[in-house]
Amino acid sequence: MIEHSIRTIPDYPKPGIQFRDITTLLGDPLAYAAAVDALVAPYAAAPASARIVKVAGIEARGFILGGAVAHRLGAGFVPVRKKGKLPHETVRVAYALEYGTDEIEVHRDAVAPGERVLLVDDLIATGGTALAALELLRAIGAEVVAAAFVIDLPDLGGAARLRGLGLPVQTLVAFPGH
Repeated sequence: MIEHSIRTIPDYPKPGIQFRDITTLLGDPLAYAAAVDALVAPYAAAPASARIVKVAGIEARGFILGGAVAHRLGAGFVPVRKKGKLPHETVRVAYALEYGTDEIEVHRDAVAPGERVLLVDDLIATGGTALAALELLRAIGAEVVAAAFVIDLPDLGGAARLRGLGLPVQTLVAFPGH
């Protein structure tokens, strides 16, 4: 159900790219619920000592999924935003894009030292943004226990890069190629 609710848009944002659009999944109440349920499942029955305390969602679709996951886990939510979007004192990191760099940030006080955090986004491709988010969260003292994504583009290696750092990675569907 989840895979079939994701629309593929060819040649977006440039020729040769197969864009995986989750807005169709979000608009289907059964598919959206199934995706959130699947993202929550590995953590829902954790004992108190292993409980997820915060869910960090990467802008923008990670907010939609991460907020729902946080609600279901009884956890707080941490927005990982593009530079200049957060009003309080932040920690920022630059990361590489295909052509250039970008920066993301979190509030310096978003996580207390040692809090167990789950990182959530809609898609993992090369892993650049997720790795930057992991670096940010660790810099403010989070214990990032896992990362969860609806879509994996395994040929681009992002999930493997996170796993190579010892971070468990959960994905719901994989689309070979990109």
